[in-house]
Amino acid sequence: MNKGSIPCLEVCANSYQSAVAAQNGGAKRVEFCDNLAEGGTTPSYGQLLLAKKNLSIEVWPIIRPRGGDFLYSEMEFAIMKEDIKICKSLNCDGVVIGILQADGAIDKERCAELIQLAKPMGVAFHRAFDMSNDMDQALEDLISLQIKRVLTSGGSSSAILGAEKLAQLVKKANGRITIMPGAGINEKNIKTLIEQTGATQFHASAKEFVSSKMEFRNTESKMGTVKDEYRYELTSENRVKALVDCINESYNLK
Repeated sequence: MNKGSIPCLEVCANSYQSAVAAQNGGAKRVEFCDNLAEGGTTPSYGQLLLAKKNLSIEVWPIIRPRGGDFLYSEMEFAIMKEDIKICKSLNCDGVVIGILQADGAIDKERCAELIQLAKPMGVAFHRAFDMSNDMDQALEDLISLQIKRVLTSGGSSSAILGAEKLAQLVKKANGRITIMPGAGINEKNIKTLIEQTGATQFHASAKEFVSSKMEFRNTESKMGTVKDEYRYELTSENRVKALVDCINESYNLK
């Protein structure tokens, strides 16, 4: 275990309701977002306001104006800066960013500008890291920017598939930044990840599908691209508890 690193679970909460479930389940903090199907985008002001008003755990909103890649226009970058100002005004604990250059390198200049704007909030880096052209160099770039932690699957489609690279990143980081595995983590594989990676902080949505309570259902019309519009995803308090229990057992924290 890295010096000063406290084992914990961060929940990717896609709504205020999910954030409450994360807290009730024992998570230490939430990466607060919307639109999980697109990898997460910035949540609304209303959700942020209620989360900061009623939650006692840390709230770290993602600053991402859209889905897709991480190469942003000047207009999108301006939106990101305004969203950070809103998060600061609500006394969020930190924000989560991720910007790349066209060649896949970390956009250090823009990231540095957001980090300065965010102060005194902390800043973490999301899985844009996995889309960088050289994860080892990207890690050094994030360390030089004084990013607190980086969410990564080791460049694979899931953390369990990227476990070998994650272990290498944890060793390379050597306590200079927190490597936080994420993507496909659940109560069935988290103990394996703890054993194989040496990481101490983990990221999961702990979500489950919730069926709509609508009695009338128009199955001909479509409002979006999801297959079934009469169900949606929310974080499960019970799944969060199961993950927290696995972490606590692995590190003898009970």
